[in-house]
Amino acid sequence: MKILVAGGTGYIGSHKVVELMQQGYEVVIVDNLCNSYAGVVDSIAQITGKRPDFLELDLADADATECFFNHYTGINAAIHFAAHKAVGESVAKPLMYYRNNLYSLINLIKNMEKQGAGNLVFSSSCTVYGQPDELPVSEQSLIKPAWSPYGNTKQVSEEIIHDVCIATKLKAIALRYFNPIGAHASALIGEYPIGVPNNLMPFITQTAIGKREVLSVFGDDYPTPDGTAIRDYIHVVDLAKAHVVAVKRMLSNQCKSNFEVFNLGTGSGYSVLEVLRSFEKVSGIKINFKIVARRAGDIEQVWADTSFANRELGWKAALGLDEMTHSAWEWEKALRNIELKTQ
Repeated sequence: MKILVAGGTGYIGSHKVVELMQQGYEVVIVDNLCNSYAGVVDSIAQITGKRPDFLELDLADADATECFFNHYTGINAAIHFAAHKAVGESVAKPLMYYRNNLYSLINLIKNMEKQGAGNLVFSSSCTVYGQPDELPVSEQSLIKPAWSPYGNTKQVSEEIIHDVCIATKLKAIALRYFNPIGAHASALIGEYPIGVPNNLMPFITQTAIGKREVLSVFGDDYPTPDGTAIRDYIHVVDLAKAHVVAVKRMLSNQCKSNFEVFNLGTGSGYSVLEVLRSFEKVSGIKINFKIVARRAGDIEQVWADTSFANRELGWKAALGLDEMTHSAWEWEKALRNIELKTQ
């Protein structure tokens, strides 16, 4: 089976490619490298013993996407990770987010339909729930107005996919991620943002290793036990394994409807300070941090009800918070060694 992974050199996408290849799938990666590096393909090959096909491609470019699909035929399923994903940045640059996140999806589906590749796994987000009235949130929870352009692109994307599934033979599974952190056990791939990180974990590790002077904690006045925002953090490898299950579900015709939705989290919420303390415990390093104002677009707290995914997919997150922060630290140290060797 040939699987297209859009955004496959990125953080989540690269881990997904590894899991697919280790299960025997043939993988084709497309990525515009706006927040990743082509060298990730070498690391994937080192882990799996086989090199996936890779093309630098912007799916938001309709002509380039059409050319790709004219060349690569026989794709059985596509997994769409090719989206900008920083809440704060989306508030500052909404048009960039709407262009990339929506055009790339539309171009992908349009060309999949032409080729007859009728299976899509979509990288969605818990941001579609906004600030929920009740916790934990299940797949039946109310979809509230998005708090950021990023969250809105995920809501609109799900609506686009749902409508196409009604109108065509497309089968799709939207996986609503909570907050992926951590890295592969090999320390060969992990989260490696270009420029200043937008996510918590790489900012922690970069502060610990000396790349950043201080970690900013956005707000300590939330209605939570320690005043900092709460999220459901999930190990990126657990998340990647869920995608393999989703692909198998579609390819073996086990879907119960043309459009299915699953929450992917651990079912537990951790505050920013709890993640920070976990990292300090596993690394033995005290993090220099300061409390600053809340960040635009951030919700107060959210964590998942994962019972539907656990039951229906036969999948459950296996790795805990300390394992997530430890693997992220091992990855950051590996990066430092690579950077020192190239200097």
